[in-house]
Amino acid sequence: MLHARVISPAARTPEVLSLLDDAAGVTNIVVMPGAAHRPEGDAVLFDVAREAANEIIERLKDLGLDEHGSIAVERIDLSLSDVAEKAEAEAPGHAEDAVVWEELARQVANDSRITWAFLAFLAIATQIVAIGVLLPSIILIMGGMVLGPEFGPVAAVCFGLLRREWNLVASAVRTLVIGFLVAIAVTCACALVSRGLGWITPDQLNGHGEVEFIVKPDRWSFIVALLAGAAGVLSVTAGKSSALVGVFISVTTVPAAGYAAVATALGRWEDLAGSVSQLSVNVAGMVIAGTATLVLQRFFWSRYGLHIASPTARTRRNSSV
Repeated sequence: MLHARVISPAARTPEVLSLLDDAAGVTNIVVMPGAAHRPEGDAVLFDVAREAANEIIERLKDLGLDEHGSIAVERIDLSLSDVAEKAEAEAPGHAEDAVVWEELARQVANDSRITWAFLAFLAIATQIVAIGVLLPSIILIMGGMVLGPEFGPVAAVCFGLLRREWNLVASAVRTLVIGFLVAIAVTCACALVSRGLGWITPDQLNGHGEVEFIVKPDRWSFIVALLAGAAGVLSVTAGKSSALVGVFISVTTVPAAGYAAVATALGRWEDLAGSVSQLSVNVAGMVIAGTATLVLQRFFWSRYGLHIASPTARTRRNSSV
């Protein structure tokens, strides 16, 4: 269940209550007339099944509450209520399969921005992987893969392509490109210092069969990227962070960046080309599969999800009666 707090102009509150009373999946409705101060209006609180949230939010927006009031939604960690369980049972589908599109839109919008935290995590993850490549150590490589934050912008690209929001796509692509360039540059600089100190040599990249997969993309690399992209989007929309960790371990985006940085510092240009190709193949595969997954989810919920008439249609229906 989700908990919603709506601030409604007093004139719109009867329409809000009519909407909530008639909708499946809504319960625990509380009205506090005149309780809101900024913006002024009535406070309406209610719980809604995740499967029904999209339609409720859209109808509230049709009433103009996002412009002349406020709509806030948060997750409920624990709900002990028979009426809440009944309301959830009335809503079509299952909570884990539902996508709250407004929630996803806010999340990917945040993930598409370049932040110091994003750059720091990606640079640290790339350096850990670079050390893992040089030793070599699969454990370090996997640790860097889990630490990498790159799937956030990838998901933002997928969502932007779904909605045809080209500004979002451009912002997310810019974040990915700048993020990886900064991470590779920082890691390359550290590798150059290490080479100058005599800690690493070009020969250290010879004979490391267990990490050569990073610089040898093939059909399996693309297939794994497709599967990881689909699983990643599903984990984001369903709120399954544990599944997202598996996605990080599956794809070789951060390992490719780490290998590219080391190869650049050691003058291994053939390995640099292979690692850049691996990075491109993985990102492309995740974007293709992630976008396709979102398209299927939108089709499923538009066809089988809850449908509530817009306020205009409801008014026409009532007047005809």
